[in-house]
Amino acid sequence: MNRKLKNSELERKTVAEFKSSRKSPVVVVLDNIRSLNNIGSVFRTADAFLIEAIYLCGICAQPPHKDISKTALGATESVAWKYFKTTAEAVAELKEQAYTVISVEQAEEAVMLNEFKIEPEKHYAIIFGNEVKGVGQEVVNQSDYVIEIPQSGTKHSLNIAVSAGIVLWDFYVNTVLKE
Repeated sequence: MNRKLKNSELERKTVAEFKSSRKSPVVVVLDNIRSLNNIGSVFRTADAFLIEAIYLCGICAQPPHKDISKTALGATESVAWKYFKTTAEAVAELKEQAYTVISVEQAEEAVMLNEFKIEPEKHYAIIFGNEVKGVGQEVVNQSDYVIEIPQSGTKHSLNIAVSAGIVLWDFYVNTVLKE
């Protein structure tokens, strides 16, 4: 029989333990995300996969906010975050710190996620774009790579929170879980 585990049995980290843990070498950059629920969901996913930080840019709301908290379920307390007026400013700072900058977007010469070779010793900044317009072209131009999530259905895109879950899981598997 497969008995569901109680939360108390999951042996999750405390906020202090999370903050002192070795992180996946990834900073998530949110480029003008309008939905507070999507922002909260990304915080929760970032917590699950030990992401270094989230950079909130442009129109992104910032914690503390009740609608972010509703979906983040406390992850705004564990995951480091920083706000930038523009995504270009965030990217410039990350490039100064030698991060490999990746936009998740459908673009000419995009590399499919399943074909992208993650190098565990590198640090990555992964940019997710606005729900309607995607990652801004200026930011795509600043990126070292553009990766695309392969899709086979009739729709042209995935929800940003779903995209973040897929991409961050892939990076987590190929960095933290490979040790």
